Amino acid sequence: MPEKKSSSQPAQTKTGICYLVGAGPGDPGLMTLRGRECIEIADVIVYDYLSNSDFLKWARPDAEKIYVGKKSKDHTLPQGGINQLLVEKAQAGQIVTRLKGGDPLIFGRGGEEAQELVAAGVPFEFVPGISSSIAGPAYAGIPVTHRAHNAQLTIFTGHEDPTKAESSIDYAQIAKAPGTKVMLMGVERLRTITDALQQHGADPATPVALVRWATTGHQRTVTGTIATIADVVEKCGFEAPAVAIFGGVVGLRDELNWFESRPLFGRRVVVTRTRAQIGSLSRQLRDLGADVLEMPTIRIESSQGADYRGFAEMVKDCHRYDWLIFTSPNAVDYFFAMFFQLFTDIRSIGGVRIASIGPGTDAKLKERGLEVDLRPETAVAESLADAFEKEIGSLENLTMFWPRAEGAREVLSERLTDAGVMLDEGIAYRTVPETDDPTGAVERFKKEGADIITFTSSSTVDCFFDLGLELPDGIQIASIGPITSDAIRRHGRTVDIEAAQHDIPGLVLAVRELAER
Repeated sequence: MPEKKSSSQPAQTKTGICYLVGAGPGDPGLMTLRGRECIEIADVIVYDYLSNSDFLKWARPDAEKIYVGKKSKDHTLPQGGINQLLVEKAQAGQIVTRLKGGDPLIFGRGGEEAQELVAAGVPFEFVPGISSSIAGPAYAGIPVTHRAHNAQLTIFTGHEDPTKAESSIDYAQIAKAPGTKVMLMGVERLRTITDALQQHGADPATPVALVRWATTGHQRTVTGTIATIADVVEKCGFEAPAVAIFGGVVGLRDELNWFESRPLFGRRVVVTRTRAQIGSLSRQLRDLGADVLEMPTIRIESSQGADYRGFAEMVKDCHRYDWLIFTSPNAVDYFFAMFFQLFTDIRSIGGVRIASIGPGTDAKLKERGLEVDLRPETAVAESLADAFEKEIGSLENLTMFWPRAEGAREVLSERLTDAGVMLDEGIAYRTVPETDDPTGAVERFKKEGADIITFTSSSTVDCFFDLGLELPDGIQIASIGPITSDAIRRHGRTVDIEAAQHDIPGLVLAVRELAER
């Protein structure tokens, strides 16, 4: 883990440190472990237009997040202002993580920022990232080197002021260089650049590919030749940010195009789970090629006041019950968070038997080394009540403890109580609307819409509609199970598909089925 203070600093210094972090090309899986560590410990995060804003979910809740994105002709903050910002924040004794798309030192001006930090006496660290110059071609099915095609790679920038009378790029050297050539940041000047390459001897028939928003679910690739690619780009309205690849290796794309052939490629899918739980569903959807828009609508909090004290008392006496009932992974987490405040040994749970609803809940219990004694065929409360009556018979005078959410449906409580169970219900946690939007996902949804939206609980449904967001025309709705589907219908919406298996893998299969229809 990065340290708050450099080992070379005097112990009493108030100066912080600045990490110049390469955020990679966009796919969250391509962020380095070191880069993530720097995000997690940062007091201040300064991030670019090309760094995936989803990385901000790794930040501390109290971290200051400052957007300094720069697009062509649209700079939120000039480079000089960014340099000064980094210096000021670090000199105030803060840990500053500067996120830069790709690698900070490959046409990323990381070296300039580092010089400013050194001049101001601020410690810094370079954290390399995966550059789009290699990741973009790879995700388009184009190996930048290949023994049958080339043994040299040239990387150059096409980013220059379009009003300049003369270019500082040596097109003669680039045109003559053998092997693959990769250009960053040159879409707006593509015709000028390809004309210059041809004037200096480049073969007009050389294959060219341009990859936009490489490694993400909205990646787009166009191909042509040096002679035709500018026309292709203008005709289809292709825009930055993009990486361009020149060379015979482009011809391998037809054979090696692995990413864009995935079943959900080109589909934008909204995930509405809590920020803490969103990762598993997002990852599985991204693995299928989806452009995932993480828009958590709920947040889970522990019970409070009298509910908290009552819950603690029940957990303290958990070994006295005949049965513990867990109906969600959250219930398991909050039960054991309290349990290990009271006990140091899992064996203190005693001989109580355990009933569970859903594979996700089962998995959470297994993490604690506990096997489930009773599980229903389907992941709904009614099925658990049926399972108790079927497997046990008479429930008269059995003692049960149900750690549950505030406002949970009463059907299980009513069924068990009517059967003679002495049931204690402890409010372990509550669900509240998520009002924070640190990644800008809500704004992106308003502007760009989506193809499919997923709901994993009735709470995610209710809180989504409480945000006052309109579902765009044509969007399809995928539900994890019948209770969630009922909530969707209560809001006047149609469920396009309900997961046959009421868990995250089942929901992923349902989304894939929707896309394949």
